[in-house]
Amino acid sequence: MSNAAGRSVADHPNRLRVRWLGRVAYRDAYALQRGLVGSSSQNYLLLLEHPAVYTLGIRGDLGNIRRPPEEVGATLEYSDRGGDVTFHGPGQLVGYPILTVPGRRGGGITDTVAYVASVEQLVIDVLHDLGLTDVGRLTGFPGVWVEPGSVAPRKICAIGVKLSRGRSMHGFALNVDPDLAMFDHIVPCGIADKAVTSLRVEGVTATMREVVDAVVARAGERWGADGVDRAEVAWRHTPADLSPFSRGEGPGPTARRATRLAEAGVTEGIEMGARKPAWMRATLVLTPEVMAIRRTMRELDLVTVCEEAGCPNLSECWSDGTATFMINGERCTRACGFCLVDTRHPEAPDRNEPGRVAEAVARMGLQFAVVTGVARDDLIDGGAAEFAAVIRAIRDRTPGVSVEVLIPDCKGDPAALEVIFAARPDVVNHNIETVARLQRAVRPSASYARSLAVLARAKSAGLTTKSSVIAGMGESTDEMLQTLGDLRGVGVDIVTIGQYLRPTSNHLPVARWWTPEELTALKVAGEAMGISHVEAGPLVRSSYHARQAAAAVPVVIGSGDAMGQECAVQPVILG
Repeated sequence: MSNAAGRSVADHPNRLRVRWLGRVAYRDAYALQRGLVGSSSQNYLLLLEHPAVYTLGIRGDLGNIRRPPEEVGATLEYSDRGGDVTFHGPGQLVGYPILTVPGRRGGGITDTVAYVASVEQLVIDVLHDLGLTDVGRLTGFPGVWVEPGSVAPRKICAIGVKLSRGRSMHGFALNVDPDLAMFDHIVPCGIADKAVTSLRVEGVTATMREVVDAVVARAGERWGADGVDRAEVAWRHTPADLSPFSRGEGPGPTARRATRLAEAGVTEGIEMGARKPAWMRATLVLTPEVMAIRRTMRELDLVTVCEEAGCPNLSECWSDGTATFMINGERCTRACGFCLVDTRHPEAPDRNEPGRVAEAVARMGLQFAVVTGVARDDLIDGGAAEFAAVIRAIRDRTPGVSVEVLIPDCKGDPAALEVIFAARPDVVNHNIETVARLQRAVRPSASYARSLAVLARAKSAGLTTKSSVIAGMGESTDEMLQTLGDLRGVGVDIVTIGQYLRPTSNHLPVARWWTPEELTALKVAGEAMGISHVEAGPLVRSSYHARQAAAAVPVVIGSGDAMGQECAVQPVILG
């Protein structure tokens, strides 16, 4: 995707990166912000909606919550911004600018006040552009107000920020057309005698997309001196749009999939039986080493993703004495459009599985074990406990073995993810899979923002992080560069990039074949961004050359929590 001037994203690495992320859980957005602040110097503007949530600042009064959030279909989250309670929900545009804020005090009160004023002015300018002109500031009551000079001013936008080391977090919440009744269950921002309003109530019928466009235009003027790099996930947010592919023996050819692809701009693909380029042809060679690993897996009743996902590198990796174990069963509760793994109803976890994996690692004489697993949304912890148990079992059986885990998102549950992180795997891999625009078409039960948040959490825990992007499902070169930039933004150390191969006619079509030269160019670009190691090639898969990739990552002593040592912090709540 090139900008309006027709210049590539790669030509301007310092432009303002605007991301429309759709519906994002508050805790995921918070983890993503922390990751971008702690691991990147790039300027971002994250635009999104939250599911219904009340957030309470560090000086908040629980007494200002009039009714338990769960009774009205909301959750409660505690925030490190200043101030009191506010509401976020569908129909409200939330903007999180992650910026290097100019100033002399690195985030002191003077810099913070000036930055807050700039955010207020951006929103005021946007409202003027949308036709709402009598808006401005109200002395003593931060935020943006409608008719601030009247006897009945009404708040239309709350603003709350935090500066740390001259980098900003949190931002603004502009009411486009939310359910204003949700504000009745709290004392908004601790202000009991003033009303809350929205664009819709004030007679402005702009859609969310039109409001986003207006915000992007003004943000580009204010914060994008080097231009704007914009990427978007899908816009629609009904249960049907976000539901997974049909269950059964596989994803299945559904009208939903075709519609999602068309909405993402992918209308053509390569025929299933079309001849592959020479560089896409892999040969299965059943060497003695391959057969020995296969016997070990069968004897121990284990599953490898190498076989389940039809990996083209099976012969090479198994001949090298490596394999990727798949735990938590062989049936996945999600049905991504590219994946061959069984999607029938999953069976109960096998509690003897960790011991059998550890025994296989010992028998194979591995020094680097890779463990992945199906998504288990049916389990409370998403299968996290099994990952931790396998890590411990491998290390108990063969001390000194390095362990890489390729994990699902566990629905973004911080407690579940911490179970895995606490086991201290040598590498935490979580695949983002594709570019922002194609997320809903490719993996409708997942989230671009959540995947970045999972990786940010792992990096904050002081772990080496890794992710994978699949090429050939309809993405552009610039979109691949955007995704690499976002992965770098949250501190990812290792990225793998490989060509998509369509498993069956029921799966997503191959949009095009990326050449080896094009993939090599992505490797060069990713490493130039600061990613320690990018493994890119037609037949590269997530665990390909995993041991070599991990060895390429510099060891950082005492990395710990990237956000743990803050200075010159000044949180401010503006309602």
